[in-house]
Amino acid sequence: MDSPTAGLSLYPMHRSKTIHLVRHAQGFHNVAGEKDHNAYLSYDLLDAQLTPLGWNQVDNLHKHVQACGLSKKIDLVIVSPLLRTMQTAVGVFGGGTYTDGINAPPLMVANAGNSERPAITSLNCPPFIAVELCREHLGVHPCDKRRSISEYWPLFPAIDFSLIENDDDILWTPDVREKNEEVAARGLKFLNWLWTRKEKEIAIVSHSGFLYHTLSAFGNDCHPTVKSEMCTHFANCELRSMVLIDRSSIGANSSATNYPGKIPSGLDLPSDVAEEKHPEKGATK
Repeated sequence: MDSPTAGLSLYPMHRSKTIHLVRHAQGFHNVAGEKDHNAYLSYDLLDAQLTPLGWNQVDNLHKHVQACGLSKKIDLVIVSPLLRTMQTAVGVFGGGTYTDGINAPPLMVANAGNSERPAITSLNCPPFIAVELCREHLGVHPCDKRRSISEYWPLFPAIDFSLIENDDDILWTPDVREKNEEVAARGLKFLNWLWTRKEKEIAIVSHSGFLYHTLSAFGNDCHPTVKSEMCTHFANCELRSMVLIDRSSIGANSSATNYPGKIPSGLDLPSDVAEEKHPEKGATK
């Protein structure tokens, strides 16, 4: 006989985070690669930017996160430091059009990456942090090689690049492509790091390969439908919301909503416990 809780899991809320995973919108490398896979080897696609269709996808997802109220819930946006992911992140989770005189730096300046897009304000937005752990497969494909941080910073002034140790990209190599299992291991390292953040609701803007291989490590104890919801490849500019759970008691944070009770203290034994201690009183109940 199945357990009455079969298929269900229950965890203390303070041992969880809500994460909103987004794959970048369509980039020029996606278009070229679909026509000819060898195009991924072209240096013409180095750090590829979004296509006009990609920006249309960004605008539609921005409208969605505004309409469903998600934009007001997010405490932090983490983004892979490549042009297409940063354009997607600021377009989806950023504010409106930036105008001079606003007392906040823009998330993106006008025409960043030859986008022909207006500047985007950081006003009333969560903080944005660039993190190298959530980059795409490293190596061989120039579209996955980033530019120097000193080139990015003037284009995205309100993105925090302080966690990136090297100005130049020392992770990408022209002759060795990162293996799938290495991407998965890096993804787990990223999630473990993510757990150390104090923020509870976090958006992550990353890449198809990184998201797929990271998530494929999970869901093997779930129904196949749930596994599929988690681990299928992301479409361009697709968003999936998930809950990250600490099952190993590594979390140091205490609950902000739990309440210890018995304040002020006093007798509040449940009736069955009281009956065991005072059977003579239970008999006359």
